[in-house]
Amino acid sequence: MSIRVVYTDLDGTMVGPKGCFFRAEGGAITLEPARALTELHAAGIALVLVSGRTRPQLVEAAQIFGADGFIGELGAIVGWNDGLDSELLRGAMPPEYDQVPTELLDRLIERHPGRLELHTPWHAGREVDVMLRGRIDVPEVDGWLAESGFSWLSMRDNGLISPAHMPHLGGSPHVYHLVPDGVGKGDAVAHDLKRRGIAPAEAIAIGDSASDLEMAAHVGRMHLVANALRHPHISEHLARYDNITVESGPVGAGWASAVRTALAE
Repeated sequence: MSIRVVYTDLDGTMVGPKGCFFRAEGGAITLEPARALTELHAAGIALVLVSGRTRPQLVEAAQIFGADGFIGELGAIVGWNDGLDSELLRGAMPPEYDQVPTELLDRLIERHPGRLELHTPWHAGREVDVMLRGRIDVPEVDGWLAESGFSWLSMRDNGLISPAHMPHLGGSPHVYHLVPDGVGKGDAVAHDLKRRGIAPAEAIAIGDSASDLEMAAHVGRMHLVANALRHPHISEHLARYDNITVESGPVGAGWASAVRTALAE
């Protein structure tokens, strides 16, 4: 089948250092991602941005990149029609909750002094999930959430960020999203494909993190940019799927290569 839609992560995948579309890894100027994007649009293949970013951030990004739609807050929001139409996916969040309880969040951060904090200022304005940064043991946190009566919540690792955010950690912190079960990039992609009437085999996804790999089960092929392999334990996640391609180039270079694979098909 021909590819009709490309689902792509943004930060660390489509865009390079400091969220710049024209910066390669290391900071050098590059036009390759822009060339691949224009080729994608010329071929009439839809582009959908899949990110941990908020609705307003993605409405703007979709306009800039000419995207056909977006999936925000790690799968909690699906938007289309220039953001005029959207759907909120709450997953397993009980009806009595609008968002993660503040008191639970406070307890979680207190359990990891100096190792977990809100991802300021990007944590603000979120509709469903909570965005944090640090370096923690995700399975341990999920176990604690279950013991605390919040088994409907789980922590998702959405990739590495600059060491400048938490220099005392002595390395790159991770971005984490605390989200209800049943909410994820993969679930949202499946929902969007059904809404569009497109078969999974007619879609590819591109990403750089464990949370992006959730899309693999719902598309014909999943592409990872090369910098994904630097994430701890990523090989454990890779073993779950048989439709993964790891590009030789990092960030924009790898993204452009993945896009051209879709064009070739």
